[in-house]
Amino acid sequence: MHQEIRLHGHLDNTIEYYATAASYNLRQSYFYEQNGASLRFFSPGNELLLSPEGLEHRGNGGTFCEYMFGVDQPLSDMAKAEVRNRLVLFGATYRNRHELVFTDHTDGQLSYDRIFLDGHAVCNYFFFLSGSVSGRLSQQQQEIVRLLGKQLKRSPHVGHGDDSELIGELIGLIGHRSTLYLVKLIHKRHKAYQEAFAELYFASKAIEDADFNQLKRLAAGLGIDRYQQERIRIDVMYRHPDNRRIVDEYKNILIDCNRRGHIGAADNARLTRLKTLSVRKKIPSALFYTLDEMLRDDRLLHPDEKEDYLSETRQILEGILLQDAQIDAGITNEDMVKLLEAKKTACENRDHGFEQLLLETGKICDERIRDGADLSLLESFSHIITYFDRYDSVSTHINRLAFMEGMRLSEETIRSLLGNRNAFEQLEKGLFDRLFFAGILGNAYLGRYGRKKVELLRLGLAAIADGSLTIRQLLEQEEEIAVEEQLYQRLLDQVKDRIRNLYSRYNTRAEQEALRRELSEEFGNKGIWQGEIPKKLFRDVLLNIKKEAIYLHSLLPQIISGRNLALREDFLENSGLDRFHVEELEREYCEQNRIDPEVLNNLRRGLNSEVRP
Repeated sequence: MHQEIRLHGHLDNTIEYYATAASYNLRQSYFYEQNGASLRFFSPGNELLLSPEGLEHRGNGGTFCEYMFGVDQPLSDMAKAEVRNRLVLFGATYRNRHELVFTDHTDGQLSYDRIFLDGHAVCNYFFFLSGSVSGRLSQQQQEIVRLLGKQLKRSPHVGHGDDSELIGELIGLIGHRSTLYLVKLIHKRHKAYQEAFAELYFASKAIEDADFNQLKRLAAGLGIDRYQQERIRIDVMYRHPDNRRIVDEYKNILIDCNRRGHIGAADNARLTRLKTLSVRKKIPSALFYTLDEMLRDDRLLHPDEKEDYLSETRQILEGILLQDAQIDAGITNEDMVKLLEAKKTACENRDHGFEQLLLETGKICDERIRDGADLSLLESFSHIITYFDRYDSVSTHINRLAFMEGMRLSEETIRSLLGNRNAFEQLEKGLFDRLFFAGILGNAYLGRYGRKKVELLRLGLAAIADGSLTIRQLLEQEEEIAVEEQLYQRLLDQVKDRIRNLYSRYNTRAEQEALRRELSEEFGNKGIWQGEIPKKLFRDVLLNIKKEAIYLHSLLPQIISGRNLALREDFLENSGLDRFHVEELEREYCEQNRIDPEVLNNLRRGLNSEVRP
């Protein structure tokens, strides 16, 4: 059994430390010394010095921490699900971005701000060894990588902050005559903010305005800058189990595209499916935007898929800059329509090259205005930004209505949509429907209630505009659909539960009617629904449960074993079941039957794949 000596303390009101020496034969009782406000940890040839100004290191060893979501990391690490941690060896550098080179220049110093910026915002480890490595420092570092590198990159105990378990993993790798020295630094202020945000977010997967204001006050009081706040929030949101599965799948598709050097139509379809699902699951778009920034390169798009709309956008944006030379190149309605359609295409492709063009143009406008250019230049650019803001607002409201269960519109939202509709229609008649409804109504993942709500909104806004409907009437109609949607989902859950636990048969009319009356009474007692449950809705629930059973027990096994994509698509098109729901059933089926989920993923992409139990 190995032995450990551990020292715990606080450098100041920001930095907390845990220092451990571990060995199978720990003869030394002391491995540190304190000189005023500084603390030194040492072994022959190695030392770490913690002072109020920062950390100094000499000798072998390095630093490691758990990867935070969204940090810059090698593609090779991102592609390996088992790699969890960032590892940096002192004196090591990359040559040609891929070849790791070790040097003897391992001495250095780091400020605490730099440690918690380059590494993890809350917890970072430093370490060195004695006994098990020898020779030049470069040789010692190479040996450390050989001994500990694989485990340090993969250990789950780094993220959990479990020093005893971590040391237990490592100590057996370094030999009986060796000693491991481990120093953990914790940023107490960042940790307090992380815990406060996690408690609020995990409670409901959302942060209310009042709670967010409370977090802002906490961050201000703790002196945490905005960038670190954002890093912490994104990392916490990613770690919610409901978010992680979908975000990881999105990440894996982008990694695969990076390796192939191209994003194909099938890849884009899968990425769009996941983004759509994220709206339904209330997954923050910031998680996907972060991955797009890291992994989605414009070069991955085929030139034919991006050049037309980006080239046209560039020409229009460059055109407004000609005003500086007294050339009448203002934005026409036709130009604005082209820009909006380009923005729509860029959003569908998750192409941030479009946004980059806009940022570059804005920067040039600011510089020219600063140098005395006519203010009409700023007016033209502001005109574009105003319409893009309108686009983002409308797109957000309609997507939420379409894909989030229980989403309800307010009178204020309807008025905003009407105002934006009028602005788009003034540019070109029919533009509003073309930008916001044509695509979404053709989305295969739009469920039946989402479709009802979106179609009603499309027709209702037009009717309000021509005076044949009022805002109040549209809200009432949307509310009826939302109530029916909620009732349908509760019925589906309850009927499945009753059939599974209480009823062996439910095919006869009498059995079905008895179940409907029973649930009507139960829902009435609970205040869920007053009166009898509508017969048509109840029959729809029973019919859909039968369709699910047929798919799971008869069709899906055939689809998987025969890799029959056509049979799957035929069922999806003709069953009336929501595609989201069917894919959840498929995922559960694969988990229960220990089938590799990549089999279905490949099937959806039209690829052949062996069934691997």
